[in-house]
Amino acid sequence: MMDELLNDAERRMDKSVEATAHELNTVRTGRASAALLDRIQVDYYGQKTPLRQLATLNVPEPRMLTVQPFDPSSVKAIERAIQESDLGLTPSNDGKLIRLPIPQLTEERRKELVKVVRHLGEEGKVAVRNVRRDVMHHLKELVKDGDVGDDDERRAEERAQKLTDDHVKRIDDLLKRKEEEIMEV
Repeated sequence: MMDELLNDAERRMDKSVEATAHELNTVRTGRASAALLDRIQVDYYGQKTPLRQLATLNVPEPRMLTVQPFDPSSVKAIERAIQESDLGLTPSNDGKLIRLPIPQLTEERRKELVKVVRHLGEEGKVAVRNVRRDVMHHLKELVKDGDVGDDDERRAEERAQKLTDDHVKRIDDLLKRKEEEIMEV
């Protein structure tokens, strides 16, 4: 019963770490990466549609992204969605292909991005801690119902805390790596 609870908690914490890693990958650094465009939603025939479903994304050069829409009539909508995003990119198109040059980051912009990254990391840590809180709550219920003894509860709480600490450390490591990547000139 408790092993099940802790295994479920570990699985949910792993998902929180993965989600945080994915979010961190969408934050722009000095290099071009197709993951930068993952969060962009395009208004396509009245529906918000992920850019990846409307176009092929390529990285032909280290400082250039290209977006090739499957439907040429959607070029303007894609261009508008990119301009309205918080990426700070200026698209240029030739009717069929949208080019996104990745400008050098200024020191001020780097510091802003570090703040964004830290916020994303904190959200990931909060998600992990919420899983721990749920586990602790379920353990208290098990003790109250008489299904589990106090010693077993204490051991399970310690294991849950260790899981939480391990996952928070993993998020901190991801955060540190991303901050270094952003501040690298």
